[in-house]
Amino acid sequence: MTELLAVITITLLAVISPGPDFAMVTRNSLVLSRRAGLLTALGIGLGVLIHVGYTILGVGVLIQQSLWLFQTAKWIAAIYLVYLGIGMLRARPGGSLAEGRTAPLSDLAALRMGLLTNALNPKTTVFIVSLFMQVVRPDTPLATQIGYGAFIAAAHIGWFSLVAVCLSTGPVRARLLAVRHWIDRVFGALLVSFGVLLAVARGAR
Repeated sequence: MTELLAVITITLLAVISPGPDFAMVTRNSLVLSRRAGLLTALGIGLGVLIHVGYTILGVGVLIQQSLWLFQTAKWIAAIYLVYLGIGMLRARPGGSLAEGRTAPLSDLAALRMGLLTNALNPKTTVFIVSLFMQVVRPDTPLATQIGYGAFIAAAHIGWFSLVAVCLSTGPVRARLLAVRHWIDRVFGALLVSFGVLLAVARGAR
């Protein structure tokens, strides 16, 4: 019971902390649609399952202990965030899509965006691996560990879906759509900042 409470508490605290996942869901919900925000949240949950999967298999420990692997994952994540951020910074209040206006996002693209944002985040790697190494006992049954992983993914999906629903309500979104290019630019700057900070961070394992 103590182990379960620890997993629940640590997970909930980690989920609500601001980061690239929150920025991505918020941006897609405000600028695009509730559907885009919800699919982004679902993609984030799928990304969490990837982290859980390789952690249970033991690969997560290898990544955490290998400086080369960790640095590679960190740089890939940083490049991806900067790439997304620069695209948002190009948003314009008018003009064609080629000139940088916010483009529609397919369901698959929204899902993929959430999945990659989370799956490429080395901080999620550290969170999941540390949780399973320091909180979950070695003799905990595999089925229970899988259950923990499912809960962690569900917590991410639930929280970010709530964020998506709240931010895409009619009155809120209607007022913000007129300045959606500024919203894109703000979140683009945030993603670029996250990417740069991730790239220059040292010893954050």
